[in-house]
Amino acid sequence: MMADQTDLHLRAGFPEDQRDKAAALYWEAFGGKLGKLLGPAPRALAFLAPVLNPDFALSVTDANGQLLGLAGFKTEDGALIGGDLQDLAQIHGWPGTLWRAPLLSLLERQVEPEILLMDGICVAPEARGRGLGSMLLEAICAEAARRDLRAVRLDVIDTNPRARQLYERKGFLAKGVERLGPLSWLFGFSSATRMERPV
Repeated sequence: MMADQTDLHLRAGFPEDQRDKAAALYWEAFGGKLGKLLGPAPRALAFLAPVLNPDFALSVTDANGQLLGLAGFKTEDGALIGGDLQDLAQIHGWPGTLWRAPLLSLLERQVEPEILLMDGICVAPEARGRGLGSMLLEAICAEAARRDLRAVRLDVIDTNPRARQLYERKGFLAKGVERLGPLSWLFGFSSATRMERPV
């Protein structure tokens, strides 16, 4: 049974004064696969906070405006995680950027016609168990419908079975598996399953 959600507020974007919290939520959710390339945490957060683009996000806040959950998406116009080589170099220097950028590009997923690409979903530890993940997933699907798209796509890694179970409960179907092969040690997972839900 879903917990009470009367004090939760779904919104487009995220509060600008919660930018650092948004970066921290993203890092907590995805630091496991990005840690060797963007870490340690202080450097990763210094990179992420300024490049987060609220135009490609939906969020949930509490009654006091505190950020509790965040979902990003990607279109031909941009993505939740923006930034370029210059932004990366400001944190890691150019020598560090030159080897990090090609490896990070391996995680890039191309936008496809008529499909909204989900670009990460994360919920604050203190807010888990209240149905925020489900709320954000439904909001992403509603965003796809608002844009007259036919489906939402996401990729779930093999080390996150709980997330996959949630996606399956919400009507996402597996469409294929991509394996990392010898690079699995770098990203902390061996394969990612592509999942889609029609809208």
